[in-house]
Amino acid sequence: MAAEPVIKVRGLVNRFGRQVVHDGLDLDVLRGEVIGVVGGSGTGKSVLLRTIIGLNRPAAGSIEVLGRDALHAGEAEAKELRTHWGVLFQEGALFSSLTVAENVQVPMKEHAEQISPKLRDELARLKINLVGLAPDAGRKFPSELSGGMKKRAGLARALALDPEILFLDEPTAGLDPIGAADFDSLIRNLQQSLGLTVFMVTHDLDSLHAICDRIAVLIDRKIIVGTLQDHLANPHPWVQAYFRGPRARVALGA
Repeated sequence: MAAEPVIKVRGLVNRFGRQVVHDGLDLDVLRGEVIGVVGGSGTGKSVLLRTIIGLNRPAAGSIEVLGRDALHAGEAEAKELRTHWGVLFQEGALFSSLTVAENVQVPMKEHAEQISPKLRDELARLKINLVGLAPDAGRKFPSELSGGMKKRAGLARALALDPEILFLDEPTAGLDPIGAADFDSLIRNLQQSLGLTVFMVTHDLDSLHAICDRIAVLIDRKIIVGTLQDHLANPHPWVQAYFRGPRARVALGA
């Protein structure tokens, strides 16, 4: 039996002034998959992510998340829907004035006010451990963390409410190859152990090869979705240049 879509995008149009970024884009994200979103500069990878989670209002189209209309939900329904996903923004986007533990507790305070401070502390420790950070990391401020630690702290915050869907925006950007590979492994392990659906914007060919079930290529203002092998067989010049270019050789085992 085929997996059900947990995200359904139909006829999406995003424009900024006269610039049309997406023009009639359709996309299904299936439950339990890791889908990587790639594309050239200006194709709107992060715009697509931000539109799905409600940070950007499209000019046209529809978006369903977990069977609900994400574009026309009322304030209370939209707030409740946001508890079903977590987001890791580029560079972690941590609040600099808060410790790691306090950062992890931000979604709990916003969406789960009934949780006691003691339980919030315990849950924060659990999430920090889950992403592979040392126990003392919870007491540190973002300025005391390395780039890789910031991303893990941001991931812990994204997992604070036990979401069904995890959105990642360039999760391995700025990491050295070993750190990027470790982060890829962490994402795949979390996806499998927690049953997550992962929507990952990336440019990292190694990540696409290592953990993505399908790849969505933004091109010509629309999107082409398939496996890595599907894209390798696609004759489109940009797709061939991306997946068969010099930087692709190591990732593809060439």
